[in-house]
Amino acid sequence: MIALLIFGWTVDIDRQDNRTVSERNRVDAMLKNLKLGTKFSLILILIFVGALAISGSILSLVLQQRAQDEVTSKADVLLETMNSVRNYTNNRVKPLLASKAATEPTFISETASGFAATEIFEGVRKNGKYNNFLYKEAAPNPTNLRDKADDFEAALVSRFTADSSLKELTGFRSLPGGDVFFISRPLRIPEKSCLQCHSTPAAAPKSLLTTYGSENGFNWKLGAVVAAQTISVPVDEVYASAWRSWSFVMGALVAVFVLLLLVVNSLLKRSVIRRIGRMAVTADAVSTGQMEASFSEDSTDEIGTLATAFNRMKASLEIALKLLNQQTR
Repeated sequence: MIALLIFGWTVDIDRQDNRTVSERNRVDAMLKNLKLGTKFSLILILIFVGALAISGSILSLVLQQRAQDEVTSKADVLLETMNSVRNYTNNRVKPLLASKAATEPTFISETASGFAATEIFEGVRKNGKYNNFLYKEAAPNPTNLRDKADDFEAALVSRFTADSSLKELTGFRSLPGGDVFFISRPLRIPEKSCLQCHSTPAAAPKSLLTTYGSENGFNWKLGAVVAAQTISVPVDEVYASAWRSWSFVMGALVAVFVLLLLVVNSLLKRSVIRRIGRMAVTADAVSTGQMEASFSEDSTDEIGTLATAFNRMKASLEIALKLLNQQTR
């Protein structure tokens, strides 16, 4: 049984080899029957397709990285702007409204730096350049549940907490609305004054408890990472400009190649193929006894030299034929 299986497997391999050889022979025969100009065109097309595939892949990677760097640069500017808003709110707005906040029955959210930054960013999004950018100060334990971190964002906070030297994280993630590219930085508690509203419910202003309750946003520690300041942008937005640039460059390359192919074919036909064709016709005529035919070439290049050599050979052939006829007579 095993011997039969081995024999069948061997026969099948032989059949496949025979089919491969047969197909290769058909391809070789087809290539041999092609004209010289067609062969040159096929060679140029194969070279161009290979070069286009390699250069297209490299160009795509370069443009994608460039688009990612461009988005990252914009996000860096926005993050620095949001941090400036946070500092301004803590240093100027909050002290200015402190007396009023103490007597208000509800919490004045404008005194919270995170609230101010988020609201101002919503205003920035109305600009056409940034309408697809999303900003969130994602915290595992936020005062405002609008800032509640999901599992992915909580993992970012954990990474920032575990590695104090880590200043920024970038990458891609999937959301219900599609994939996004994100830039995230840690938000820490820099001063004790920030703990006035976040240490314990007993120490927090009553207006804060009235507005947000006593369950969230407490037990924060000085210097601890409490949130991941994150800006996200849809992946389509990241690569849209890269795709447009890639399409333009590749289209230009294809156009240049087509033009180059036409020029090369024209030059080949004029400088090589037509001249060789005339020589072939003349050689065929001479081979049938039409000695008046001449390899006429006024050029001194290689083909002209070959024509001169053929004319000398024809002259020698004529002399040899005359001598042969005289001897025969």
